[in-house]
Amino acid sequence: MNIQKTVDYHLNSTVFAMRRMYNLLASQNGITQGIGYALTYIGKEGIPATKIAPLMGMTSSSLSRLLKNMEDSALIYRKPDTEDKRVVRIFLTEKGVKLKEKVKHEVFRFNKVLFEKISADDLETFIRVNNIIKEQVINEVADFQKKIKLTI
Repeated sequence: MNIQKTVDYHLNSTVFAMRRMYNLLASQNGITQGIGYALTYIGKEGIPATKIAPLMGMTSSSLSRLLKNMEDSALIYRKPDTEDKRVVRIFLTEKGVKLKEKVKHEVFRFNKVLFEKISADDLETFIRVNNIIKEQVINEVADFQKKIKLTI
């Protein structure tokens, strides 16, 4: 099989192209793409720090560095959860809220352009196929983890 005919090739080339685009946009605002994504996950009610890493596919140590950078840039602040003091919630500062709006605007602008080029049926098919791929990846990871546990 030709590698350029695999699902992996098409997904990766698209994701890398989008990352380049979003990195350029992020750098114009003095942030990284990772910070931009993190901003989009933090709502008015805040979010437990432990919930951000899985959303972004990051390790907890990478997330700690990202949150530290965001805190140093006055984009976020941390506050203990009102119900569970062991949980630390992440909130956006006023500066973080403004930057989040810029990030969302760019994401929505890009998607608007895409939606003008992609029919509703094609989008539905894309979402359905993407979900099949994600489900298979989850199954493969679970199988791999089971094999690792069996050999330990």
